[in-house]
This record gives sequence, structure tokens and C-alpha cells, in this order.
Amino acid sequence: MKIGELARAARCSVETIRFYEKAGLLPEPARTEGNYRQYGQAHQDRLRFIRNCRNLDMTHDEIRALLAMVDNPAQDCGTINHLLDEHIAHVDVRLRELRDLRGELLRLRDQCRIEQPVDTCGIVRGLSHMETVATPVHASHLG
Repeated sequence: MKIGELARAARCSVETIRFYEKAGLLPEPARTEGNYRQYGQAHQDRLRFIRNCRNLDMTHDEIRALLAMVDNPAQDCGTINHLLDEHIAHVDVRLRELRDLRGELLRLRDQCRIEQPVDTCGIVRGLSHMETVATPVHASHLG
């Protein structure tokens, strides 16, 4: 199948497929005599795997690690379990960060309960006077 057919089958864009090829996640396809990419079922299956991993918010490095294990099916899957456990821990950290962010936004929103001129808006004042903190360094969830 051609790249457009693969994109339709995988419900993604042609650019996404090319990006995954350049990123080394999807192998380069064979080429026809007219130099068109020619994809097979293996490409479609791998693309589905990659897209499912991305839908679970996995990084390209995590996906690469999983694909390396998939490409060596005789290996023990303990490494896959470990990778997923680390990803779950990362999600837990992210959930805590999002809860903290929500709390900060709610506190800010409480500073302006009625419509008023912008120069007296509590949200604007809060944003102007809020302590600026260094951007937190997120611990990588890659092992």
C-alpha cells in the first residue's frame, strides 16, 4: 500500500508516518520503480503499536525500547514490566503536579469573583504579584 493508504488505515497523517520513519520508529519501506513508498501489513501493525504507545503518553525513547524488545521476542518481558512501572510512576508524579496546578488556578480565580475593570481585577493583580518560581525540573521517567 502507498503512504496515503497507510495513513487512512492507521487514522493518522502522512506527515506522522514520515516523522516516525525519520525518528527511527517505523522502518523505511521498500520503493516501487516509480520511487513511491510501498508499505505492508508489518508497517501497519508497527504503526498501530506506536500510535497506541503515544496515546498512552509514552516517549519516543520508551517506544524505541519496547520495539527493540518486540523485535527480539525470545527475551523475557521483565524489562517491559519495569518500563511500564516507571511510566506509571511518571504519570503519578504528573497527576500530583496537575492537582497542584489546579489548586493554584483555583486560588487565583478566587481573587476575582465579580466582573470589574481589568486594572482592578484580582486575577491580573495576582499574576502580577505572584512569586515567580523556577521552572521545576521534572525527573525523567526513562530508566
